[in-house]
Amino acid sequence: MSRLFSKTFNCEKELTLTIIGGKWKMLIMWHLGKEGTKRFGELKSMMPGITQRMLVSQLRELEEDQIVHRKVYPVVPPKVEYSLTEHGRSLMPILESMDEWGKNYMETVIEPEMNNSSHMG
Repeated sequence: MSRLFSKTFNCEKELTLTIIGGKWKMLIMWHLGKEGTKRFGELKSMMPGITQRMLVSQLRELEEDQIVHRKVYPVVPPKVEYSLTEHGRSLMPILESMDEWGKNYMETVIEPEMNNSSHMG
């Protein structure tokens, strides 16, 4: 049973944030959406700072929530690939909007503040 079935959500935004929230899930989805199917080691190398344990945990939750598909090949050593499901691909416009918003915020708020503070000393 999905971890989501035992929860009550006040609105759809709360449900969405439960599924994609956190530091790493959106980055995982972004890489899979922009660069296609990846193996575990490839994903790990794309996200400096993520631990193996955290990546496993986040991938399992995304798989359980039907955002990521995990394909295991019957070979030795085991080969596992991750890709976005249809539900996962449907989140890409949200992630792209966040990318644009973040870029705009960086240029209009963060960088001007940094420039102002560097002139004050």
